[in-house]
Amino acid sequence: MVFGYSTNAFVKFRLVDAVARIARLGFKGVEIMADRPHLYPPDADETELERLQQALTSGGLKVTNLNSFTLFAVGDTYLPSWIEPERPRREIRIRHTRDCLRLARRLGCANISVPPGGPLSGVTRGEAERLFYEGIEQVAALAEELNVRLLVEPEPGLMIETTRQFQEFMRGVRSPAVGVNFDIGHFFCAGEDPREAFETLFQWVGHVHLEDIAPTRVHQHLIAGQGAIRFLDVLRCMRQLGYAGDISLELYPYVDTPEEAGRESLSFLKPIFAEAGFAL
Repeated sequence: MVFGYSTNAFVKFRLVDAVARIARLGFKGVEIMADRPHLYPPDADETELERLQQALTSGGLKVTNLNSFTLFAVGDTYLPSWIEPERPRREIRIRHTRDCLRLARRLGCANISVPPGGPLSGVTRGEAERLFYEGIEQVAALAEELNVRLLVEPEPGLMIETTRQFQEFMRGVRSPAVGVNFDIGHFFCAGEDPREAFETLFQWVGHVHLEDIAPTRVHQHLIAGQGAIRFLDVLRCMRQLGYAGDISLELYPYVDTPEEAGRESLSFLKPIFAEAGFAL
């Protein structure tokens, strides 16, 4: 298991600079934001990829995940989505996902994370589910071919938020490449116990996002130790089940102080990881 830090907290820095700063903080991995201002696939020429690879090698960092959730380059946090009524809009999301799968393969990254469809607007839930399955089917074969996991990330306010909804979604998925990007805070926001949710979804978990959340369960990512997440409970469960994937700290609200937020989180979490049996 490698503990990384997502570059989406470092949007005020160039990607190679963000990578270097994350390495200096003491992380062993980095989750890369597959969007502007970092690594939006249409912008990623060979020179930039070689420069990125050099920065990763110099920092001794593994790419823990390619975060393919947002599309600020052509939209926003959620849009274009898998479930918009207009086909050209859905095609943008599908094309972006295919590009990210290829980019992950190029970087030696085992997985990408994608949104679960939504928000629901302009279509019924039944139609949204049909469109989401249709979109996933159009990218799953490529994921299998490239041996890169396609990880759907349940998110508060989107089509899939809870453990039960993800289980129901997986009943209609035929590809072994599809799994879940398990965001600890998101399940807490949905009113669940993250430990129980992880145990339930363990067979599909390919990567984990970590952040703290306030006791109110409002979806606002916090520095680890500033909220109500019982990290030791979740990490012990992960260890007991034999989780061998990677974990990425995701603190995108801290764009003005990403290094301070990462340093404080890492300091708080190190002894908890050790107590749970994980060596950082």
